[in-house]
Amino acid sequence: MNDWPEGWSGDDRDRYGRGSASAQPESARVMRQVRRGQGAPGQGAYGRQGPSAPPYGNGVPQQPSYVNGQGHGGGYDAYDSGYNTGQVYGGSSGDQGGPGDPGGGRGPRPAPNWRKRIKWTAIVVITGLIVTTVATYFWADSKLNREVDLSKVIDRPEQGDGTNYLIVGSDSRAGLSSEQKKQLHTGSAEGKRTDSMMILHTGSNGDTLISLPRDSDVEIPTFVGSESGKTYKGTGRHVKLNAAYAEDGPELLVRTVEYNTGLKIDHYVEIGFAGFANIVDAVGGVEIDIPKGGMKDTKSGADFTAGKQTLNGDQALAFVRTRYALAGSDLDRTKNQQKFLNALANQVATPSTVLNPFKLYPTMGAGLDSLIVDKDMGLYDLGKMFWAMKGVNGGDGTSMNMPISGSTGGNLLWDKAKVKTLVDELKNDEKVTVSGN
Repeated sequence: MNDWPEGWSGDDRDRYGRGSASAQPESARVMRQVRRGQGAPGQGAYGRQGPSAPPYGNGVPQQPSYVNGQGHGGGYDAYDSGYNTGQVYGGSSGDQGGPGDPGGGRGPRPAPNWRKRIKWTAIVVITGLIVTTVATYFWADSKLNREVDLSKVIDRPEQGDGTNYLIVGSDSRAGLSSEQKKQLHTGSAEGKRTDSMMILHTGSNGDTLISLPRDSDVEIPTFVGSESGKTYKGTGRHVKLNAAYAEDGPELLVRTVEYNTGLKIDHYVEIGFAGFANIVDAVGGVEIDIPKGGMKDTKSGADFTAGKQTLNGDQALAFVRTRYALAGSDLDRTKNQQKFLNALANQVATPSTVLNPFKLYPTMGAGLDSLIVDKDMGLYDLGKMFWAMKGVNGGDGTSMNMPISGSTGGNLLWDKAKVKTLVDELKNDEKVTVSGN
């Protein structure tokens, strides 16, 4: 009995059943392929004439047809299901989903809610600024040295309108090494004296900065000792203004200024040599215009050529202390001090300093560490004073020396009539009409 299908020759049986007896390797075998679509009756797979397929029946199950990708009776979509179109998981070409997506696709990605993002970004930024500002305020306020007790000052004048600050630059050498004293030309004198004194009045009719020459002739009144608590009766003794500070410190200086002017001092601010130099260095130096002829003073250490130049801390201190090289001596020195304070305030207030924390905090630290203020001075008061000084020196107010009428024994005499008019205008917070020297 022949087990091979009809149409198969013995060679075929040898080739596929028993193997080839030839020593030569067989050529590549070509797999019979199933043609898509129904061939003509009696046509073989390779186009040869062959017997027709036996009819179904006799217990032989009908096989599924794969013509045109159809099979299992499910039609085209049941078997192809998108493989021929590249859509594996179904869905339209513009809305392809993923496995487990019951809708056949996720749909377009929603657009970002920019309004919500901007809102939360703004909230985070504003919150950060508030926290930083509050923390900076308390940090700065904690660094103020509130050492001066103005409650010890007796027989004080009546309170006028506006606010009056007494600003003092002392020659305190506290914290300076021997090398620094030599470098800054400060000498090694014990104690401390005042190299500069100014009254700053702030009010609604403009701010006024008045320099008080250290050689001003003043009377020492009755006062209570800041340390001893004893009362020292006034004897009509006249001294230079800076001697009051040397005798009993800030409290006696305030008492003397109030007694000789009739103007009540609301706040006291003092800075020493080292602090002044540190502030200048912290802002990267201050540009100043040295007048024609230059400036040279062996006592202060000043040695400058004429023209614009940037002074570091040591040079700045020499500039504001110089008086022997100036024709007007102490009066010209006070003008240079106001000129430099203007330049320093403008430098501190520039965006490159205010908006740069690496410059702002060192500058604030250098200034606050070296300031001595009264017990009632707050950070707000200090800020108000700074901006008023900046405005005055920038041309938004009045800057002047105390009016001088002459001198006696090396002491500068104030013009009493002009001083009275000036004080009355300040008390009433009126525009100042008096001019100084």
